[in-house]
Amino acid sequence: MTRYFIFLSFRGTAYNGWQIQPGKHTVQGVLTKALSTVLSSQIAVTGAGRTDTGVHASFFCAHFDAVRNDLNNDGQLLYNLNGILPDDIAIKRIVKVNPDANARFDAISRTYQYTVTRVKDPFCADTAWLLYWQLDIDRMNEAAAILLKHSDFTSFCRLHGSNRTNICRVTHARWTDEQEKLIFTITADRFLRNMVRAVVGTLIPAGRGKLALNDFDAILRGKNRGLAGQSAPAHGLSLTAIGYPGNIFI
Repeated sequence: MTRYFIFLSFRGTAYNGWQIQPGKHTVQGVLTKALSTVLSSQIAVTGAGRTDTGVHASFFCAHFDAVRNDLNNDGQLLYNLNGILPDDIAIKRIVKVNPDANARFDAISRTYQYTVTRVKDPFCADTAWLLYWQLDIDRMNEAAAILLKHSDFTSFCRLHGSNRTNICRVTHARWTDEQEKLIFTITADRFLRNMVRAVVGTLIPAGRGKLALNDFDAILRGKNRGLAGQSAPAHGLSLTAIGYPGNIFI
């Protein structure tokens, strides 16, 4: 058997997240069926992580094993897969990797972006959170910078989750103003379930002047999800990058 990484993008609007669930329409389920059909064998696909219902990925990675060893950047395979997959899932590359390479556990960084739109736009209704509030981006960036000073993100973790640890190392967290949109980009070695949406949902009150910077820091130190704000809507969130060590690729 030969192991491959498959790189793809998807719009999560129609899906109950990435991970296969009984009776649910998921990205993993659709991709598994497509690969099994095209390769004429039962293929198991393991993703780089979960995404919640409605969350998107402009960059996602999964791995699978196949009997064939000639699928490395096979243009015909990409064409066939994209031909049977729905319009909201696109395969970008298929790359041969070491036999023990793992799309989830070998990832060394992940980057998410959350998009807020300040004007009603039918073309981003499913990909951005519409907010009419006046937001102070400088203040939100001051609050976001506090994230880099902490490692325990229990306050931004879904309650009663299955995480063995709530420790993460955030290396970048910043808002950018792109005229009608505000985009929050955050990079870390790992993320907790619902973490980015909870962070955004707490940064917004800071931008409205309703949460002091000291209070934002206190929320992190409190290690209590009840102290943080409500989670931002899922549809504004997208996974945009995953970093891997170069030596796992063949």
